[in-house]
Amino acid sequence: MLTILGQADKKPGFCDRFSRRGFLQIGGAAMGGLALNEILQMEAEAGIGSSHKAIINIYLPGGPSHLDMWDLKPNAPTEIRGEFDPIATNVPGIEFCELFPNLAKIADKFAIIRSLSDSDGRHDCYQCMTGRRFGERGPSGGWPSGGAWVSRLAGPANKAIPPNLAMMYATGNRTWGEPGVAGFLGPMHNPFNLVGRKAREKSDNMVLQGITLERLQDRDQLRAAVDNFRRDVDATARMESVDAYLGQALDILTDSKLGDALDLSKEDPRIVERYGKSDEKFQRDGAPKMIENFCIARRLVEAGARYVALNYSRWDWHGGDGMNYPRSREEFPLLDQGLSALITDLHERGLDKHVSVVMWGEFGRTPKINQNNSRDHWPQANAAILAGGGMQTGQVIGETNKFGEVPAKRPVKFQEVFATLYHKLGIDAHRDRLFDGSGTPRYPVDSGVEPIHELI
Repeated sequence: MLTILGQADKKPGFCDRFSRRGFLQIGGAAMGGLALNEILQMEAEAGIGSSHKAIINIYLPGGPSHLDMWDLKPNAPTEIRGEFDPIATNVPGIEFCELFPNLAKIADKFAIIRSLSDSDGRHDCYQCMTGRRFGERGPSGGWPSGGAWVSRLAGPANKAIPPNLAMMYATGNRTWGEPGVAGFLGPMHNPFNLVGRKAREKSDNMVLQGITLERLQDRDQLRAAVDNFRRDVDATARMESVDAYLGQALDILTDSKLGDALDLSKEDPRIVERYGKSDEKFQRDGAPKMIENFCIARRLVEAGARYVALNYSRWDWHGGDGMNYPRSREEFPLLDQGLSALITDLHERGLDKHVSVVMWGEFGRTPKINQNNSRDHWPQANAAILAGGGMQTGQVIGETNKFGEVPAKRPVKFQEVFATLYHKLGIDAHRDRLFDGSGTPRYPVDSGVEPIHELI
């Protein structure tokens, strides 16, 4: 795993207790103990192909409220409809929360699913990363994440950019920060996670000390860290063991498109400003509000990544210091700015036909507002946003009943969303099969699960 990690911080108030100082690491236990040079060699031997299509998976940890964002019920009783009013969009008949005015102006460029029906109910990202329910029986080694399927079946588009990347912060609630694993596909298809939280001991894998996502803008520091690494290798007489794949791994860290894609100083400042200003503080046991990561995700797929998963902020608001409506007034406008900037950016760059975006959480929220003026967990109904990929946008798919309790029309499953994303990437989820360790053929989605026809 490639990780930009933070170190311990004594300052109270941050749920992770770590500062933004850290190091950049490739390799480690998350990749099954393989160093990057070994992973690159395995990928080369696999002979996997390339194109330029990609997926960005935006996960909102904690379960955002479908009723307060995309599925308002203004005619419902007070205890259900909430505090926000719906606003019209540039698509006649489509309305959503008044705190998303920028998205309302470009509603023709994305689709809303209001009827996700099979949320697992668990407080983790597993279903949003795999499409599968947590307890479902799977192959030995486990089900691969969406990014792992993409890595294996589509392959890298650029040898300097790992196909399966993540910007999933290690959260206090561990299950909100796991980008998934490759399961039976093997460790070479695990995600390279570009952000983290806890420093690890230096090992034989490559480490660049003192480099964080924010400090990659300082190219002198990056070069100095690389020089220090090379001196360490030379001092321990290990330089002779640096083969072609280790050299390629060094290229990924230093001279490749990956470092450039992470470096926002290379982006037009006006574009970066369009996304909004990030807040590096972790949201209790959730992720920080790093809205500029939306821009970095676009830069990563533009550079050649196939799949980028990221977690953003914390959306579990029951009451107390996390009351639903005050937090919504803080969170919704920044999300509105960042997501609308990403979608607009893709269209302006001609990437809207090639790069698919999905944004969702693990479940929705209770129709009835609780005694803390908040909403509790509600897996019976959920929502998602889909954009790009050449999909048929400017529409709402499905609807819930008059109180937002359950899907009333066109229920949609998580696997159907993944089938759609795979289809738009050029993966046939029913033809492209792989065999697990027992010799059983496995497919990215189950038999009978088809892409969402309204989007195709």
